[in-house]
Amino acid sequence: MISFFRPYAEYGGEWLPVLLDAMLKTALLSLSAFALALVFGLLLWLFQASSAPALRRFASLYITVVRGVPLLAVLFLLYFGLPGIGVTFDAFTAAMLGLALCFAAQVAEVFRAGMMAIPKGQREAALAVGFTPGQCFAFIILPQVVRVVLSPMIVTFVSLLKDSSLASLITVDELVLTGRAMATEYFLPLQIYIAVGLCYFLIAWPFSLLSRRLAVR
Repeated sequence: MISFFRPYAEYGGEWLPVLLDAMLKTALLSLSAFALALVFGLLLWLFQASSAPALRRFASLYITVVRGVPLLAVLFLLYFGLPGIGVTFDAFTAAMLGLALCFAAQVAEVFRAGMMAIPKGQREAALAVGFTPGQCFAFIILPQVVRVVLSPMIVTFVSLLKDSSLASLITVDELVLTGRAMATEYFLPLQIYIAVGLCYFLIAWPFSLLSRRLAVR
């Protein structure tokens, strides 16, 4: 048992800076992708709630198709497929876009569920006292939706963080790819991948605690 932990004492000083740098890249990738997913997901939700049938059909079709397509296939399409038609992204950008496009569908569904949790009478009351539909949405409905969806949004971010490990397959130098390179160099895959898993846990755990606390409130 002691021999299992000996590599951490022997190589910890070498591994720690490398893993911390990979953690930073993973966090940056995840936060950037989630920020884009929030924007795309909000647009999809607004399209779903639109009075224009074309926008509603587009949003419904997008969500249905994207939720049925593996994330890895989207990443491969963006990084390996699009250069065939002259559109080229670097690995980080392709991973960020792929994660954002896929998780936008989930974000839109979270927004939709939050909207359904708001009683319809509040909109009717706001319109009755003189609010315009835009003011009603901006000042009455949206603040309550944000409060309702905040906890599940954090859970969605944690899911995106874990799925960002697939970006290693298109050569993004994040935690998994860094761990694979370290395992090849040191021939200690078990210890190194345990350390990589701990790094993911250290990033995700505070968000999980925050989600639980917000859910209780």
